[in-house]
Amino acid sequence: MTRRRARLVLILSSLAAVGLAAAVMLFALRDNISFFYSPSDLAARHVGPDRLIRIGGLVAQGSVERPGGLEVRFTVTDLAESLPVTYSGALPDLFREGQGVVAQGRLGEDGVFRADTVLARHDEKYMPPEVAAALKKAGRWQETGGARPAGN
Repeated sequence: MTRRRARLVLILSSLAAVGLAAAVMLFALRDNISFFYSPSDLAARHVGPDRLIRIGGLVAQGSVERPGGLEVRFTVTDLAESLPVTYSGALPDLFREGQGVVAQGRLGEDGVFRADTVLARHDEKYMPPEVAAALKKAGRWQETGGARPAGN
């Protein structure tokens, strides 16, 4: 084998090894990746029921129900679409109607989002950046509302 051919084989095998390592890493991490959706995004796309996702928006006024125990039902809205959510557990102290929220969980076949984790804003001027971006994208962002995305 000539020196040039040996170098070509070494380069191609190195690229193949790097590609294989990247594929194995992405395959291993696929269950840990969660995507963010607003209620409007979920209405436009069909997300499988087994997929771990995050939703964000505002807790709709008058939607919080506490049927008993630690179970809570509420609706997340981006002011264009709404999504019913159920959660069993202790909610953050700052969780309330009309405030920004991000929930992580799975969308059921019945259209109800079953949250494993619920995150709420941490002060009166904070809104999760994903929620602010979704509201801006939907044309529902109001600068006079006092809320600003994190980091601004």
